[in-house]
Amino acid sequence: MDELPDDLPILQRRAVRVVVLDDTDRVLLFHTRDPDHPRLGTWWELPGGGMDPGETYRDTAVRELREETGIVVDVGEVGAPTWRRRASFLHRQLRHVQDEVIVAVRLTRPGPDVDEADRLDYEREDYFGFRWWPLAEVVTSRQRFYPGQLPRLVTPFLAGEEIDEPFELWS
Repeated sequence: MDELPDDLPILQRRAVRVVVLDDTDRVLLFHTRDPDHPRLGTWWELPGGGMDPGETYRDTAVRELREETGIVVDVGEVGAPTWRRRASFLHRQLRHVQDEVIVAVRLTRPGPDVDEADRLDYEREDYFGFRWWPLAEVVTSRQRFYPGQLPRLVTPFLAGEEIDEPFELWS
């Protein structure tokens, strides 16, 4: 692992990110910023978050989707954790170090609007937009994403490849 900057207190946790595809192969991404670190600019990120004690990765994916988007799915609709990664990033006044798995959820309908009713306060501040991106546009985009390698790895991930991504010092 790359050496971590000694800039903020460290929060280590396990987390799940979700590639949500609608029935036309569009991927849900949040347009995001961190008000405490404006120099980071903005980026597009997958829904997801930290695992609560006693949760499975599927439980976390279901909870995070409901909280962040209003999309309700069953644990049986959450794919296998075939993309594994470790990453670090600044968020507010902490440096997160996360062991993440990325899973897929395929909807059988067009991507709905995001319902923010169950979001946490900081999520309401951080996420200032969303977009259902055509998969081909994600792959060719020059925008900034979290995970950083999303454009390169999303296609092999969705094709069922096992991915063990090297450590990413994102910010």
